[in-house]
Amino acid sequence: MPRFGYARVSSTDQDLTIQLAKLKAAGCSVIRSETMSGKSADDRPELATVMQFLREGDELVVVRLDRLGRSTRDVLNLVHELDQKGASLRILDPELTTGGEVGRIVVTVLGMVAEMERKFILERQRAGIEAAKAAGVYAGKGRAKTVPDAEIRRRHAAGTGPTAIARQLGISRTSVYRALRARVPA
Repeated sequence: MPRFGYARVSSTDQDLTIQLAKLKAAGCSVIRSETMSGKSADDRPELATVMQFLREGDELVVVRLDRLGRSTRDVLNLVHELDQKGASLRILDPELTTGGEVGRIVVTVLGMVAEMERKFILERQRAGIEAAKAAGVYAGKGRAKTVPDAEIRRRHAAGTGPTAIARQLGISRTSVYRALRARVPA
């Protein structure tokens, strides 16, 4: 039975290494991975690719169900699509498969838990933003610049490169390039 692995992290701050090692140890012949939100299965090209490869008797393997998706509907749709192909889903943690009825029931419950967890994460994030706004320390969009664009342009005009400017001022190179692209007020 060929095993196809799928690994996913939500942001570039996260690392795929552990998932990839576990999928390899589980005997996956092909492993696809991506850095995308698990909110919806629609915008995940690597997942779509692995789903196209699956045939009767194949197994899609994920380390945890939430790596497959955070929406119960998406997870159940993927399990249904696997069933239609004659393939199954194997989850390594906790170890279960949709090859039997009990596995399908457990996947449904775990899918609901993953979706609930996502809602809790969003609620905590919203509460944190509101608390930061109330304290006057919210660092979201529209925050005050820590370094004026004029200072960045002055240093650049004096011959300092963007990387050095970023290092000297403790800001990102993106901020430096953004300041250099900004129009100078007349």
